[in-house]
Amino acid sequence: MKRLHIHLNVKNLQQSVQFYSQLFESEPTVLKADYAKWQLDDPFVNFALSNHSQQFGVDHLGLQVTNNEGLEKIKTAMELANQPIAAQQDTHCCYARSNKYWTTDPDGIAWEAFHSMETVATYHDQSNSDQPDNPSKKQSSCCISTTGSCC
Repeated sequence: MKRLHIHLNVKNLQQSVQFYSQLFESEPTVLKADYAKWQLDDPFVNFALSNHSQQFGVDHLGLQVTNNEGLEKIKTAMELANQPIAAQQDTHCCYARSNKYWTTDPDGIAWEAFHSMETVATYHDQSNSDQPDNPSKKQSSCCISTTGSCC
């Protein structure tokens, strides 16, 4: 099963958390000073907010899966779409340890496919040096996306 992932970069995290908590009729599943995430079942979505970039709006879209087999299936679909793919294995990002694949659609919108194995204490691990070399995407010390943010 796949869960749609939407990540927005916002100007004011606290105001956005209040707005989306009302909209979703639910408090965030994860709430940090710089990040919030709702793991919703209705709609079935992983909706995340952060304030790690000067660019606001849609940071990236994605598909979250529950195991590495599902992740490899999405990777195969990405390969068939003939867009560049960047892999991240055992990366620490957005308070989780995950395996990921990144690509962009034909218009340059970043898509992330990921399987998170466990939660971690920090937004990202700055010592993590497994960043793939992919000049088509801006990189940060956390994840790869069009704005340098993640998950």
